[in-house]
Amino acid sequence: MEWIKNTSIAASLVCLGGLLVHTTYDNKHEAYTEIKTEKKNYFPTQIDFAGEKTPLNVSDVRERLDRELLVNANLDASTLLIIKRANRVFPVIEPILKQYGIPDDFKYLAVCESGLVNVVSPAGARGYWQFMPDTGKQYGLEVTDLVDERYHLAKSTEAACKYLLAAKSKFGSWTLAAASYNAGVGGVNKQITFQGVESYYDLLLNDETSRYVFRILAFKEIMQHPAQYGFTATPAELYAQIPVKKVAVTTTLPDLSAFAKEQGINYKILKIHNPWLRDRSLTVAAGKQYEVEIPLSGY
Repeated sequence: MEWIKNTSIAASLVCLGGLLVHTTYDNKHEAYTEIKTEKKNYFPTQIDFAGEKTPLNVSDVRERLDRELLVNANLDASTLLIIKRANRVFPVIEPILKQYGIPDDFKYLAVCESGLVNVVSPAGARGYWQFMPDTGKQYGLEVTDLVDERYHLAKSTEAACKYLLAAKSKFGSWTLAAASYNAGVGGVNKQITFQGVESYYDLLLNDETSRYVFRILAFKEIMQHPAQYGFTATPAELYAQIPVKKVAVTTTLPDLSAFAKEQGINYKILKIHNPWLRDRSLTVAAGKQYEVEIPLSGY
């Protein structure tokens, strides 16, 4: 836990007996305030990933899922932010998964990978789906100093679909395909060959991959039943999709700030809606076309 120090207010969080107690102390008024929020520990009677049943009758499987449910249900701010972001991001991801024949549950893999924001890992993986440069290029993404489509939600989702289809073809299991997204197809296949088993739930894997599918399952359970885990948000509190128009760009843009102003927005807004633009200019090769999203007036 990261403790935040302030000269006027010190706050601590203590979880006792299923009750989350927030205690604040205000030096100016010399008064304590307690806000108590009941946190109930729910556990599903059954759960599956992409239609493949999770064997909760196996003790270590049950305990591994319980661990991820408890951890993520009690990361109050982080998980609530993910729920809010999903309202904006899932409508982009879901139809692409459907188009490629990928089960809808894989949208929770993106949650597990990035928390539904464009992040950068210490190893250099980037975007919602956390592609490394070479893997991104392998699955059709442009990755240069000027354009990095790992930051493009729709295009990176398509690339993830291509990866997952290849992994499913290799393993015959969506659960193993998901595990391979973390450990690599080669890494998972090596353990299957050595251990002589064919189910993710029977494999002994490194700690991160061993937790990986269970984290996905935990996010699925919490996000499908948020109120049961203490998360409530009105529709107005969820992050809404912002209507945009798509502008075709077929010639080089030497100054993206000037381009933004021509479109009636500023450079900040241009970059927020097009994070795949990685520099202050955009070079467009002959015959190439990019689609730039511009928010509609009033947004």
